[in-house]
Amino acid sequence: MAESITIARPYAEAVFKLAKEKNSLSQWSEMLSTAAQITAVAPIQELISNPNVSASKLKEIIFDIGGSKLNDEVRNLLSILIDNDRVAIIPKLVEMYEQLRANHEGVLEANVISAFSISDRQLDKLVAALESKFNRKVKAKVSIDQELIGGVKIEIGDEVIDSSISGKLEAMSIALKS
Repeated sequence: MAESITIARPYAEAVFKLAKEKNSLSQWSEMLSTAAQITAVAPIQELISNPNVSASKLKEIIFDIGGSKLNDEVRNLLSILIDNDRVAIIPKLVEMYEQLRANHEGVLEANVISAFSISDRQLDKLVAALESKFNRKVKAKVSIDQELIGGVKIEIGDEVIDSSISGKLEAMSIALKS
């Protein structure tokens, strides 16, 4: 994992710099997401790991699937990654690019983990409260973890706000043992 971060970082920084210079941050987000989706599909994964499939054939297949959703610059990036056997870092590259973009745009990314599904209205209220607390725009990503029993756990950067029932029970258990 640390190795993929080390390898992906310079690519993500270079792509971010290029996207920022051309004022095309959101377009790059879409194109990188498309590239990640294409390379994550099982049949493509099999082709990537197959030593009998040449780099040029792999590029041809990926570029055909991506079609007009991938511009020449993204195709060039993918060519470099394919030629250097670094297709596996694409998800990490996308993640790092999105972090750079969020920091640039002053957006905090929040991972909201809930015991149950959250309605759009509830999520909007939660995001509004977080934006008020942090004085920055917040982009929330929601996941479900039924082990929380109830409530939510919010992770923003290295800060964790745990208002789940399991979190409160754990805190109570620690307090009783002290």
